[in-house]
Amino acid sequence: MNITWLGHSTFQFELPSGEVFLMDPWLEGNPSFPAAFEVKRLDAILVSHGHFDHIGSVLDLYRKFEPVVVANWEICSWLQSKGVAKASPMNKGGMQKVGPVSVTMTHAMHSSGIDDGGVTVYGGEPAGYVLEFDDGRALYFAGDTDVFGDMRLIAEIYGPELALLPIGDLFTMSPRQAAVACRMLRPKKVIPMHYGTFPPLIGRPEQLAELIGDLSGTEVWSLTAGVTVTW
Repeated sequence: MNITWLGHSTFQFELPSGEVFLMDPWLEGNPSFPAAFEVKRLDAILVSHGHFDHIGSVLDLYRKFEPVVVANWEICSWLQSKGVAKASPMNKGGMQKVGPVSVTMTHAMHSSGIDDGGVTVYGGEPAGYVLEFDDGRALYFAGDTDVFGDMRLIAEIYGPELALLPIGDLFTMSPRQAAVACRMLRPKKVIPMHYGTFPPLIGRPEQLAELIGDLSGTEVWSLTAGVTVTW
């Protein structure tokens, strides 16, 4: 699978079968979005919560590509009111097949509200996702969250080999909490996200790497926005 970080918490996953997924797409207005990057195909969008920096490009991308859009019931209801006919709602603990991927919604500790023309609309509870692939591997996208003890259950049930964790601080956990998350999840690789986009998001990947330097078998995989890597 090819993974491209598009800045902040936006990722593109290109599956071996050709399908393209976007996680929490925020392209226009994202200071860390690689300007030369172009989304050329899009089969599915997964949305963790309703804040603008995670949902900001969903409507524009839907109008262009008409992908399946996965989110909680409240966000899907709002998207449907905006013309998104292929919204596919779910909730925590539930699983649905999205193309060849088994998608499970998990808990997250954050807030969720949608800016609808200056009015904040209730966006349900925030979430993360576990993606399970045909080759048996699993990926955990934490969304915006603090560390929470039930990450042990995510490790026990799904055993993700790759975890995408926020580290920026202020609105999510910092490297300090993310290090505790790594000790519970025990992934082979962890990709930091939601940092550096704005000055207050001060957490950095090298801080996380130092804090888990004694955690055998877990590598901090720091990506460069716009540069595709293979997992």
